Amino acid sequence: MKPIYERLSLYTNDDDSYIFAPAESTGARSLIVHRHSGDIVLDPPSSAIPSTAKRYKKTIYGIFGMISLTQSEYLIIITGRELRGHLLGHPVYRAVDFDILPLDPGVSASKPSHPVETHLLALVRSHLSSGQFLYSYEFDVTRRLQAQYVARETDEGKPMWEIADDRFFWNKFLQSRLIDISISDLNNDMSAYILPVINGTFDARTVAVNGRKLQLYLISRRSRFKAGTRYFSRGIDHDGHAANFNETEQITTVPSQADPNEAATTLSFVQIRGSVPIFWAEINTLRYKPDLQIMELQDTVDATRRHLQEQVSLYGDQSLVNLVDQKGYEKPLKEAYERYVAKANVPQVNYQYFDFHNECKHMRWDRISVLVDSLADDLLRDGYFHLDSKVQDPMKWQMGVVRTNCMDNLDRTNVAQAAIARWTLDLQLKAVGILTEDGVDQHQDIDLALREMWSEHADLISKAYAGTGALKTDFTRTGKRTRQGAFDDLKKSALRYLKNNHFDGARQDAYDLMTGAWIPRKGPSSALFLITDTRPLVLRAVPYILSYSLFMILAGLTLPRTSDYSLVYYFALWFTLVILSTIFILIHGLDYVAWPRLVPPTEAIHYHGAGFRSGRHGTGFGLDFGKLKSGADAQWVTRGIRRSDTQMEEIELGSKRHVD
Repeated sequence: MKPIYERLSLYTNDDDSYIFAPAESTGARSLIVHRHSGDIVLDPPSSAIPSTAKRYKKTIYGIFGMISLTQSEYLIIITGRELRGHLLGHPVYRAVDFDILPLDPGVSASKPSHPVETHLLALVRSHLSSGQFLYSYEFDVTRRLQAQYVARETDEGKPMWEIADDRFFWNKFLQSRLIDISISDLNNDMSAYILPVINGTFDARTVAVNGRKLQLYLISRRSRFKAGTRYFSRGIDHDGHAANFNETEQITTVPSQADPNEAATTLSFVQIRGSVPIFWAEINTLRYKPDLQIMELQDTVDATRRHLQEQVSLYGDQSLVNLVDQKGYEKPLKEAYERYVAKANVPQVNYQYFDFHNECKHMRWDRISVLVDSLADDLLRDGYFHLDSKVQDPMKWQMGVVRTNCMDNLDRTNVAQAAIARWTLDLQLKAVGILTEDGVDQHQDIDLALREMWSEHADLISKAYAGTGALKTDFTRTGKRTRQGAFDDLKKSALRYLKNNHFDGARQDAYDLMTGAWIPRKGPSSALFLITDTRPLVLRAVPYILSYSLFMILAGLTLPRTSDYSLVYYFALWFTLVILSTIFILIHGLDYVAWPRLVPPTEAIHYHGAGFRSGRHGTGFGLDFGKLKSGADAQWVTRGIRRSDTQMEEIELGSKRHVD
């Protein structure tokens, strides 16, 4: 695999160009970005830096990518990193600080001349500051170990960006300029500057079990397709990509008895999660429970089949574990999922339902073991990846995965995946002789490490999707469901409500901007809808009336009184306005949700075809104040058999999707 430059020195040659010179590679070709023309080239080998060029004050740890906004194209560079640990001896870093450099010399990234550009740059910065962006210069963190092993010969001599898993190459859209140049112009191969980054989690722990020191790793990779936030990214798209799709890999290395520093055995176990793979949405209306919308579109079966077939081609057999409730609010989604899985009729797919809330009621969360026991045959059949340093070929392949989902693929899913991973680790350690009859639970060191790793992993995935840490992590962390944990979940749920209704629209816009789901056109006037509020005056006025009424009530309670009699009428007036304003806002809830503006979910909100809608709340007294428009006019709302190496290569590489 071709190396990637780890440190770069940046030089600015007045307003003419940016020059990136590898700090530790003598004679390497520098990358030059011409600011006026936008051309990107490699300097001839051993070329000198112009004497007029000034060195940038910070060390550059990689180029995150380039993005074009309405006034200029911008370079995003990594100027701060932290070491998150070593994966099989290779350092894994998290990007923690970024600088944004405009190509147009007349544009300032810190003080843009137009409010539209200011807004778009704020979206970029918020996305960069809130993400878990992980990378390695010498190890492909986008692919699980088994996939890397299968492709080890075909990967030889290729750059990392070319062999990376397209789904998890988070900054691929931002790297598209450099990739296109590298493909089209062999004399300007910029592969050493193209750094694939994942958006996910990584943790590494050293634990002692029966006198042996093991290395535990937990890494998750979030798909860049249909990426977004909790209520604004649900179900699948027409290409079969599922929202909130994550691949989670638990890796364990067992050292050699002769040399504790050498990994004699490497064990890997992969699970996946993703939204229910049909067309559905939850429509925010300011009520705690949004409207559940299930859309029976003409191509739903095809999209579901496409999604399941891709998972089978990549991972092998699929065990679909559905944790959605079988009654009440979630029941229609469960039934629709089952109906379309049956219609898709994909071989090697096995559906299994588990009534999580009923089985684990009264805080009996230990009963998740019922689910694990029911999956035991599938888990034994699918196996795990097992490499032994003394044997050339793998001792065991993982021939299938468990795909788990609940409503959000967060809280219930985390509990289930952690339990399945723990069961499998028991199986693995017994197979290599580390454990005998006892299990992981009986060894405090590894038991604690597993609980902490899976709890932190759950929190980070939840923050990315729902805006808060995960619920139910007290069970994952301690093995018990506690009253304090339930109280903490109540607080998180309240915070989720606020964020999902009033702040996630901008977060969704940031996802759409950074992954290329929405591409700005040149000229700020093309995106004025981002900074204007075209709702009718009455809709805009009511929140101010509510705020002013609350202020007047507070003033009446605190200011000196001249007559208690007159205050009765005073408070009656302002309390009446508070009540009427609140009722109005709740009735017209759709119009007060902070919807995404770049790619509004208009189709889901105003869907009137076949399907199911739990209720059409928040739409007013029959008045069409909230009628949504599409495109740029949507200014204020949404719119157990071992197979041969050849067979394994077909699973891992046969239908790998490359979407540029």
